[in-house]
Amino acid sequence: MGGDRDGSAADTPPPLDAVGVVAIGRNEGERLIRCLESLPGGVAGVVYVDSGSTDGSVEAARARGVEVVALDMSIPFTAARARNEGIAALRAHRPGVGFVHVLDGDCEMEPGWLETALREIGTDEKIAVVCGQRREKRPGASVYNLICDIEWRGEPGDAAACGGDALIRLAAFDEVGGYDPSLIAGEEPEMCFRMRARGWRIRRLADTMTRHDAAMTRFGQWWRRCVRAGYAAAEGAWMHGRSPERYNIARCRTVLVWAVLVPVLVIAAGAVWFPWGFAAVGVYPLQWVRLVARERRRRPLREAMIYAGHLVLTKFPQLQGMMTFVVRRLLRREARLIEYKNAAGGGA
Repeated sequence: MGGDRDGSAADTPPPLDAVGVVAIGRNEGERLIRCLESLPGGVAGVVYVDSGSTDGSVEAARARGVEVVALDMSIPFTAARARNEGIAALRAHRPGVGFVHVLDGDCEMEPGWLETALREIGTDEKIAVVCGQRREKRPGASVYNLICDIEWRGEPGDAAACGGDALIRLAAFDEVGGYDPSLIAGEEPEMCFRMRARGWRIRRLADTMTRHDAAMTRFGQWWRRCVRAGYAAAEGAWMHGRSPERYNIARCRTVLVWAVLVPVLVIAAGAVWFPWGFAAVGVYPLQWVRLVARERRRRPLREAMIYAGHLVLTKFPQLQGMMTFVVRRLLRREARLIEYKNAAGGGA
């Protein structure tokens, strides 16, 4: 790892005025207002990156003294591009900042979180990113919201990646060239992969970091969110699958086993031993039972049952996402966003 980290000594937490905040979104409305009002005072600056809102989000941000970057929408939009441009704008006006906290415009920062994250990142100059627990505001509103809330409960300690909300050391950000603006999904894990390859650390804390409004109420939204995850997995494997870490290879292999190999075997068994061979489809309920038992060790039974069902079923939309990436790659077509929210912001 090279370069001056930011002048902060280990175990000395950087002050609030050494960090800026970048929020991204589109048509978030009241959610954006709550996001901006949740940010602590004393930070070096706040930038809101807007991707073509028509609901007054830009005016609401400016009314609160927030600098606004309105993206040129003639250029293909990605959350990665939005974050890069927001960080560039922040540094243009606050050249002394050594850290940036990024978050999506549909999230609210938990009181005291930023100070906690700064204390953690000050303990080791090799820490590039600190994230905490993103929690869903209304997990009881739908099973899809609950699934999001469960997915975001990461184990504290050294981690492989962060999500869309995180405190980032700009020295590490610069060393790897920031987010890859060409990625339509999975840009945070991909950047963290490049950071870890250069010896940086990613830290996840047990503290609540942000509260998110997933607003998922329909099966179709869940399906598209899973398609996006599959697309990101395939693209990440294509980019870095040959690395020693074999980035995303195991994830893609699991999808292929459960969404391709197992159905083929079931059909073959049914054709050879008709009709009893089709009983092999029972491998899916058995997998669900196994996953319920595993998840039950760390969460209540109802949550374990719902999340195990998600883990079984998600392989099929993820396969669609993987195949979408492959087809676009072969035909050299431009990647397009895969959004699941009617009013899409930074994403989930």
